[in-house]
Amino acid sequence: MNLQLNSEFGKLKAVITQRPGREIERLTPSNTSELLFEDVPYLEGMQKEHDEFTNLIKNSVGAQVYRLRDLLTEVLFDQQLKIDLFETTLKKSDSAFLVDDILARYSTAECTSMLIAGIKVKELKKKIKGTSINKLEDEGYIINPSPNLYFMRDPAAVVQDGVICSHMKFSGRQGESSLLKTIFENHPDFKEIFNPVYPANVTGDDIPTIEGGDIIVLSDKALAIGCSERTDEKAIELVAGQILNKSTVERIYQVDLPAKRNFMHLDTVFTIIDENLIVTYPDAMSSILQTCVYRKEGEDEHGEPILNKECVNESIISVLQKEIPYMEIVETGDGNPDFASREQWYDGANVFAISPRRVISYNRNKYTNRALRAAGVEVIETSSSELSRGLGGPRCMTMPLWRMELS
Repeated sequence: MNLQLNSEFGKLKAVITQRPGREIERLTPSNTSELLFEDVPYLEGMQKEHDEFTNLIKNSVGAQVYRLRDLLTEVLFDQQLKIDLFETTLKKSDSAFLVDDILARYSTAECTSMLIAGIKVKELKKKIKGTSINKLEDEGYIINPSPNLYFMRDPAAVVQDGVICSHMKFSGRQGESSLLKTIFENHPDFKEIFNPVYPANVTGDDIPTIEGGDIIVLSDKALAIGCSERTDEKAIELVAGQILNKSTVERIYQVDLPAKRNFMHLDTVFTIIDENLIVTYPDAMSSILQTCVYRKEGEDEHGEPILNKECVNESIISVLQKEIPYMEIVETGDGNPDFASREQWYDGANVFAISPRRVISYNRNKYTNRALRAAGVEVIETSSSELSRGLGGPRCMTMPLWRMELS
């Protein structure tokens, strides 16, 4: 196992996914906006589609597919770790006084489910009695649910030099990155090779936000990070300082994205699926008017990196052409603006490369898939009626840990 990635398309060796569970059933028409959804999916349909998706990954390239739920359960068998994690989690709802009661009455597997699916006061009252809990409102959450967690790309990102542990923009997702960091720090498969890139050296509560969907590995020498509604410019600067100071990476690009729902993350705009091939949403690419590049110029007297930031008023396509020789482009919707707009809503550009020119794509994005096949790409289609309701694609649902090195 290796927690480093030098490409987006090398043959996949290991990945983390999260099979949707009871957290999806916490969604109601009245709380979808708060929980960052625009619809109420059907859980059993999502699970069937997700099982199909993960089986395609395993059967197509033989990659090891870790389930987040299993990893979390395995680390929580450490009793002290479980106590610490629940104390930290329950402090957010001023409910730390319930830690002992919860851990005494719920199994480790139930505790895992609680951390992912959340738990309401009325559910706890079935097992816990007492005046303290009786003062709480039945419909209130002691731990909030994480229905977005099946979009595993966002809570953390493995890059050339280690792992960027995200600090999520919205409170409805901030618990997700804590779970991933706990796993990386404590699971026997990862703890010896875990190298945190961010938020290393950032202290206090005001940590600039960054999300994994905005992070794309261009090569062993270059990284692109979207400056979006969910990733701050300050976070990009801090990541650039960390990575450029101690790795083989020489250039980190800040790609300024328009604040639009369908440009939520950089990987909704383009993905790389071979050494010289990308798939893009053309409307978004033409809307990106500025890109900046960070380079290391030296070090100060304290050994901290001195960064040079150069901003250029040229298209992201021009920037990518400098990093990707003889770059070819496949446009979503097969170049038809109406089809592209429709399929972008269901993340047509967000395909998941399992090896060079082999991708998994939603079956509903038929015009994009047709264009990919015309470019010589093997497209493996996966069902998407329910998974797509969360407005994220196959790449969004994966956290690659290890890809075969390119020679």
